[in-house]
Amino acid sequence: MSEGDCTGVAPMVTEAEVEALVHGICFKTGPPRSIGVELEWLVHDVHGFDNAGGYTPPQPVSPARLEAAYAVLRALPLHSPLTVEPGGQLELSSLPATSLMECVTAVSADLSAVRTALGPLGLALTGLGTDPWCPPSRLLHEPRYDAMEKYLDRAGTAGRHMMCSSASVQVCLDAGYEEPGPLGHGRRWRLAHLLGPVLVAAFANSPLSEGRLTGWRSTRQVLWADIEPGRSAAPPLDGDPRTAWTRHVLDAPVMCIRADDGPWTVPKGLSLRAWTRSGKPRPPTREDVDYHLTTLFPPVRPRGHLELRMIDAQPGDDGWIVPLAVTTALFDDPEAAETAYRTVKPLAERAGPGPAPRNELWLSAARQALHDSELREAAVTCFAAAQEALPRLGADEAVRDAVAAFTDRYVARGRCPADDLLDLPDLPDLPDLLDRCHVHGKDARP
Repeated sequence: MSEGDCTGVAPMVTEAEVEALVHGICFKTGPPRSIGVELEWLVHDVHGFDNAGGYTPPQPVSPARLEAAYAVLRALPLHSPLTVEPGGQLELSSLPATSLMECVTAVSADLSAVRTALGPLGLALTGLGTDPWCPPSRLLHEPRYDAMEKYLDRAGTAGRHMMCSSASVQVCLDAGYEEPGPLGHGRRWRLAHLLGPVLVAAFANSPLSEGRLTGWRSTRQVLWADIEPGRSAAPPLDGDPRTAWTRHVLDAPVMCIRADDGPWTVPKGLSLRAWTRSGKPRPPTREDVDYHLTTLFPPVRPRGHLELRMIDAQPGDDGWIVPLAVTTALFDDPEAAETAYRTVKPLAERAGPGPAPRNELWLSAARQALHDSELREAAVTCFAAAQEALPRLGADEAVRDAVAAFTDRYVARGRCPADDLLDLPDLPDLPDLLDRCHVHGKDARP
């Protein structure tokens, strides 16, 4: 369905029908078999030198230049669908893979092709959770993003930064078995929310925004915490996951009501439940319910599978492989999953009743990262369990070595990638940062 074909002639859905629909599709249970990853990248111009040989502050890449570059990329024979985020960030979304190595191999090949194409254009993929220099500027002007910006602006500026200036590594894993146990969907749902702050802390990589230090190691995570909570907060973890998510979906505010012509309506204080009951300003349809689900952004989103959304984009050409490998190991290997759950279960008391990502535990992960002693201890244990599990999952030597190197450099020392930037005496300029993050292709630098 195109964005312009919004209302059609589909029948109205009732509250009971919505409840049954969401309850039925949010967790598709069975043996965990599929793995996926969605990689968002900031895109920067690496030619930041003036005629005298000095350095000029980075400027946003022009929309025309980005659109021309993306036209080149769309012609590439990629395995992974390629999309563009509202601020021009590039996203590669892997197809479901049957193993960790299948996912790593396919996405690595696609990224190599993308970098090879961008290099001669003077553009580079930058692995950071937030843009360190440029203010948010929207590239895509479509009804969805016009409505999203209007809606999120009601809660402040965090929404615009999230839309246009952030990038992440999103790990996608099967929901798990219907039955209880280390690989059961109920356990995996709870594990995702308790392990989430450990992943935020270990992979925090966004201490800068608009040319200044923000005071957070994961500024990106704080942006999510600051947008309207009905859109970004997790549902309660007590009780049945399907019931909790279904209630959350019905009570969440509707971001927009689509229209065939003209701007979309952005209502105030209208929940999906209230919309189904009133039928105003027009009756909601099944397509409206499906669309509403795409406008909810909790740290863990059930889409049949589990989508873990809390990890900052990582430095280096292959930095994304480490969070993918570690997270997959801690969920899909039964022994590692049991160790991880026992390790993070005590963190629930510290998180308290407040929803992620706005409770004290998640905010400490964003601010202190692994300088928080409890999160550091949990990360050390979880990374060790993941390293032991990776051979059982068929991870090759390069993946195992990457996880071991990250563990030695960061986790064992209570550090995260953001600390590398915080250690610099001055804010880094673009060439220095690109060299530190190792994100440019061999032909990208002048």
